[in-house]
Formats: sequence, C-alpha cells, structure tokens
Amino acid sequence: MQTSVTFKNIDSSDHLKSFIQDKLNRLDKLLDNPAEANVVLSVEKFRHIAEISLIGDRLNIVGKEETNDMYSAIDMVLDKLETQLKKNKQKMKKRRPVSRKKNKGFEPPL
Repeated sequence: MQTSVTFKNIDSSDHLKSFIQDKLNRLDKLLDNPAEANVVLSVEKFRHIAEISLIGDRLNIVGKEETNDMYSAIDMVLDKLETQLKKNKQKMKKRRPVSRKKNKGFEPPL
C-alpha cells in the first residue's frame, strides 16, 4: 500500500510514520486490490487531528478523528476505517450473484 504522510503544525517524526505504516498493514487483509493511503496529521491548539483517506479501484473511504493524543487519534481513525471496510466487504458479498446449486439427491430418469 502506498502511503503519503503530511504533517500540519507539527514536526515530522519517523516514529509516527513507522507507527502509521504498521497500523495500515492490518487493513491490507481487508482490501482486495492495493490501495493508496493519504494521511494528514495536524495540531490545532490542544486538538490532535488524524485524517486518513483510502483510495482504491472502486473504493474511496475517509476517516477523521481528533483527541488530545496523536497516537490515540490514529488508532481511533484506523478502527473507523476497519469497520467501514468490513461493512463494504459484506455489502459486496451480498451483491454477488448466487450460482445454481446442484441437487445431489436428484437422478435423471432412465
């Protein structure tokens, strides 16, 4: 998954980037095709805001969360994205056409 991290009003940190990358890896199992993740981390007074947008083939999911701690904001927005991806995956399973089931107990007349 391609990841771009943008920092606003906060110093860039390699530790935050690696933390985000590790957490985004758990979303890979829910995605069918590789997606692109745009992460924006910003600080406004006492609020730490994390915004992540996942862009894929037929997928565009955005999550935003703000708390007093940047790490908890990242965790919370990733939990939101995970629930949205699971919901989207279940929706796609319901829309797939049902194949004909073969009747195992039926024998053609001779």
